[in-house]
Amino acid sequence: MERLQNILAHAGIASRRGAAALIESGVVTVDGLVVREPGARFEASAEIRVNGKAIAAAERPRTIVLYKPVGVLSTMSDPFGGQTVAGLVRTPERLVPIGRLDKDSEGLLLMSNDGALVNELTHPRYNHTKTYLVRVAGRWSEDKLATLRSPLTLDDGYTIRPVPVEVLATHLDNTCELKFVLSEGRKRQIRKMCSAAHLVVMSLKRVKVGDFELPRDLKPGEWRDLTAAELGQLRR
Repeated sequence: MERLQNILAHAGIASRRGAAALIESGVVTVDGLVVREPGARFEASAEIRVNGKAIAAAERPRTIVLYKPVGVLSTMSDPFGGQTVAGLVRTPERLVPIGRLDKDSEGLLLMSNDGALVNELTHPRYNHTKTYLVRVAGRWSEDKLATLRSPLTLDDGYTIRPVPVEVLATHLDNTCELKFVLSEGRKRQIRKMCSAAHLVVMSLKRVKVGDFELPRDLKPGEWRDLTAAELGQLRR
């Protein structure tokens, strides 16, 4: 069962706030009865009308995990003809990417038509962290680690909160492997942080959203539906 407010929003009638206003105004009926409570729950099979007009059946909720390859945009279209995730994920439902993963990065990208889940995973108040494995080049020092962990001011004037950064390995060729755990996710944040520490990003891979990890059996460009248990893990 789902909240009436969300059913209307998923059907494209209005935003959740607009749907709540419609319901409270008394123009929404469920199985012939006026319902004024936006949070009232109903089955998807219920006959719901707005101003006497039946709403189209909402798409079934669907969420998938994609291993986004490098070179693919995490958007549904590109005016310049670039390759997008829409070309990799073809489903009857219209799924949208949850958050962004820039063209030069790879890894875990969730896509869904579940508006409530999209909101929960992208709104700052829910504090869903995202974990990245990053290979960088540049002479390493503890000072650079201190810079990466500091509240840096980015080129747009925004000052980020301190980020947990862990050194996983250092190599003789002046490269090292780092793990970043972000709770904000500003545009190209990790690349800008590394630039401030005079490090060059060679590869960047998102491996985790909250407690949900990129499945080990997925290869770049592959995707699959999330299980009920995985959806529950995300919502926690």
